[in-house]
Amino acid sequence: MTNDGENRPERQRVTLTGISSRAWEHPADRGALTALRELRGFDDVVKAFFGMWNERGFRLSYLAGAIRVDHRQYPRVYQRFTEAARTLDVPEPPELYVHQSPMIHGLAIGLDRPFVVISTAAVEKLDDDELRTLLGREIGHVRSGHAVYQTILTILTRWVSNVSWLPVGALALRAVIVAMYEWWRKAELSADRAGLLAAQDQSASIRLFMKMAGGGDLSQIDTAAFLEQAAEYEGGGDLRDSLHKLGMTAFSTEPFPVARAAELRRWVDSGEYARIVGGDYPRRDDDGDASVSDDVKAAANSYRETFRTSTDPLTSLARRAAGGMGDLAGSAARGARGWATGRGGDNGGNNQDGRDN
Repeated sequence: MTNDGENRPERQRVTLTGISSRAWEHPADRGALTALRELRGFDDVVKAFFGMWNERGFRLSYLAGAIRVDHRQYPRVYQRFTEAARTLDVPEPPELYVHQSPMIHGLAIGLDRPFVVISTAAVEKLDDDELRTLLGREIGHVRSGHAVYQTILTILTRWVSNVSWLPVGALALRAVIVAMYEWWRKAELSADRAGLLAAQDQSASIRLFMKMAGGGDLSQIDTAAFLEQAAEYEGGGDLRDSLHKLGMTAFSTEPFPVARAAELRRWVDSGEYARIVGGDYPRRDDDGDASVSDDVKAAANSYRETFRTSTDPLTSLARRAAGGMGDLAGSAARGARGWATGRGGDNGGNNQDGRDN
């Protein structure tokens, strides 16, 4: 077992009493979630429709084919799980299972009683701080209500394959799934923040991404070089690379590890992480007062800021094109005002009466 961090001194973590999931939710994720929550009865309809046959099947499959974690089974994992839940002030953590897989990953799934699943690779290859981070991010998924929508996405994905012989039905479902994939990638960024808040160890979060990308042995991996990969991925190459990235991510539920590391670093650098750990965060008691319009505006601003600051070649081209269109529109508007006032658009090549020289 590779638990290379178990000998590190135990960190003192701040218990985030009464913290709302809004504290760690990415603006684009939170905007979508708030809008869905405002649809009165939406969750009840979803649970009634899908829960009749699917949730029981999901849970039974893990009950039969995985290990349910408690103080007797995987006690180390259980201890890290309870620590992460305590830090995020979750008095009743969801059920936790370990299933056989060579890939490091976690999953929050279920409709009425969401539960968490992690892989045997996560147990074997993650040290205590990294494991606490992974478990904290899955608790974050559950607290944000992501498990319900991930379950829906899983079911819809299966339906697409079942109705692929119906072109119209398949295309309609694919359009919904692409939109849900975009939301889910933002939900993953939210969960990464929850994982950091649960472990309160920035280096553990980066190590987790590194191990997800390249396995469990970090002796041959350099953190700075890993983050350089993220910068190259986000802004390097040409338009061909941008198109490849679009194809790679359109039907992907998770951002790539290097991109997630860079995004989490930006969130920390913004000061939000320190502010929350310092006690300045939204409380669950105030969730009822959350403004839909404010969350939707925050989501729009997030996409706008990403568009403004992105170094991706395709986005840069789109920015220049938008700027050119803006200049053209501005010139047209100035010309129209000039004609309306009898100044002929104030062009040097025209007389004031609007006739050519």
